[in-house]
Amino acid sequence: MSRILEPEVMEDEAQCLTYAKADFEEENQGFVDRFRDYYPDMTEGHVLDLGCGPGDIPIRFVRALPGCRVTGVDASAAMIRLADDAVRAAGLSDRITLRCERVQGLRLDEPADAALSNSLLHHLPNPLSFWYELKRLLKPGSFVLVMDLLRPESPEEAQAVVDRYAAGEPAVLRRDFYNSLLAAFTEDEVASQLAELNLSRLLIDVPDDRHWVVGGRLY
Repeated sequence: MSRILEPEVMEDEAQCLTYAKADFEEENQGFVDRFRDYYPDMTEGHVLDLGCGPGDIPIRFVRALPGCRVTGVDASAAMIRLADDAVRAAGLSDRITLRCERVQGLRLDEPADAALSNSLLHHLPNPLSFWYELKRLLKPGSFVLVMDLLRPESPEEAQAVVDRYAAGEPAVLRRDFYNSLLAAFTEDEVASQLAELNLSRLLIDVPDDRHWVVGGRLY
């Protein structure tokens, strides 16, 4: 099945609010726990969260790693507003900065020490731009953890994945999940992207039937 693009930015207020209210605790906490497992020596520094959405992962991250500060970046103004509300409610505005910008062209005063990204890449028409910006925004030796959806072999298989994991979710989330699966990348495609940007030292893992994970240090 060829990739079918979906909108790059989630801008509808109601759609963003539904997403923010959804229960992603297991997935988001698992993502933060995976970072800690991969990089136990990372205890302080500046971390980028590219595609931070409504802010749940940055909040979980700084609670787990009190020595770190996070800059959350998302191109959706509606998502950033929700993230700002969540960060303020958590009392973490001194450790989490939010920026409503596309990753492409993002500028920092100095390169960051690590980068996270969960479920951003499939939104981008050109995935190479993401990996290029990742290299530009990080210091040599920085820690990287990127996770995204794995494209199934057919629309029918994509629907089966939605039915398996999101049967009880609101219709808008089921629709978005299906469209995101169609817009996602295969393991081989991600490997090709990394090779083209000379990032083959980053390792790819496929932990389950719907995700791939890229991790390693950026040299």
